[in-house]
Amino acid sequence: MSFRTNLVRARGHIVFLVALVLGLCLVLWLERLGQMPVADTTADEQQIQIAPNAEWEQDLMATFENVDPLPLDIRGLSSVKDLDDAKIAWKYFQNNTDPVTGLVNSANNYPSTTMWETGSYLIAVLAAERLGLIDASEAESRIGKVLDSLKKIRLFDDMLPNKAYNTRTLELVDYTNKPSAKGLGWSALDIARIIASFGLVERNHPDLAPKVEDVMDGWKLSEMVKDGELWGANVREGKTVENQEGRVGYEQYAAKAMMLFGYDMYRAYEVRDNLMIKEVDGEPIPVDSRMHRGVTPAFVVSEPYLFDGLEFGFDARSQRFATAVYKAQEARYERTGQLTAVTESHLNVAPYFAYATVWGGGAPWAVLSFAGDRMDSKRTLATKAAYAWNALFGTDYTRKLVAGVASTADPEKGFAEGIYETDGTLNTSITANTNSVVLSSLAFKLDGPLMRAVK
Repeated sequence: MSFRTNLVRARGHIVFLVALVLGLCLVLWLERLGQMPVADTTADEQQIQIAPNAEWEQDLMATFENVDPLPLDIRGLSSVKDLDDAKIAWKYFQNNTDPVTGLVNSANNYPSTTMWETGSYLIAVLAAERLGLIDASEAESRIGKVLDSLKKIRLFDDMLPNKAYNTRTLELVDYTNKPSAKGLGWSALDIARIIASFGLVERNHPDLAPKVEDVMDGWKLSEMVKDGELWGANVREGKTVENQEGRVGYEQYAAKAMMLFGYDMYRAYEVRDNLMIKEVDGEPIPVDSRMHRGVTPAFVVSEPYLFDGLEFGFDARSQRFATAVYKAQEARYERTGQLTAVTESHLNVAPYFAYATVWGGGAPWAVLSFAGDRMDSKRTLATKAAYAWNALFGTDYTRKLVAGVASTADPEKGFAEGIYETDGTLNTSITANTNSVVLSSLAFKLDGPLMRAVK
């Protein structure tokens, strides 16, 4: 049989092999194309996109081995100014606690709350007790009243707390504080936030543990923990639609909270599967590779790292992540002369809430609405971020931050959210979250994380 005849008979195999080689070449070319760095043109949006080449794919976490974690600044004492500031922050809760339900308004004189802000209130009570602003009996009374109300609230679909409640009536409400027959759904992150506060309550007041457990027994927490991840629920056209919640930073904080009570949060606590790195002002910033609301790349703010350090105490990974996020803000100050302490904040103008990011929406230092719209004119030097970074790391720069937000203190109302960067005017919104963080920051300087028992 001739060579030519054999070649003709083998033509099918040859075609397959050629197609296979060409297909492999195409895949490699497309992968290389997808790794091209993206450059932005504005000075404040210069960034380096670190492509997922073979070296990074081996272990993105290796990047942070080169980040020297800043030492914690637990001082074991409170200055006169610390105590004066603590009294101002506690004034917010004295003014905004409902005498009947025991719940606290999310914003000054606005009778609505979420599980996130209710958790913030419980943490504020524990911090105020440590600072000597209230005694143990008042702390237990305040916490007990909150737990009694949480036992009474109507749950969304008889499963989990609704996204918002009226602090006076305990009714399910929408985000305008109007009664809602069905409710809005549940936020897994918000619920994890109050679960974190429950863990801290049990640690600091074990006598309240039965009340805490009684509340939790009425909540079907397994509905929001699935395959090691957090799942929330929204109402769309009258139907309940569930979705995975949490991005790098927030997700790990929430995972720690749920693990306190025995829930499997392995996938939420792990970061490698959803991690990418963006270089911002010379620092490697941990960014989630998943989209936010399917609209814009996920954002990085200070908040979850502040909570982790102040409440639980950092682990080795979160301390390195927090150090990088903090140092990028310090580096921006050194580059621009603009004091920078960014996180999520309420606003005193529409849309009344924004995420001032280290990186978000595809660019560094973007300020975003919840829907992902840019609104950089509302970047706020955040009071809570200034106090918390100073408590955690106590650097020359963090002391400048605290001095920079001095004008936000109102002895009759509490601390305002911060100062708008563009014109130096006050962001006059006054909230439970900001005043809670100020208190937990000052308590951290005295005794360290709230999870640590006080001797």
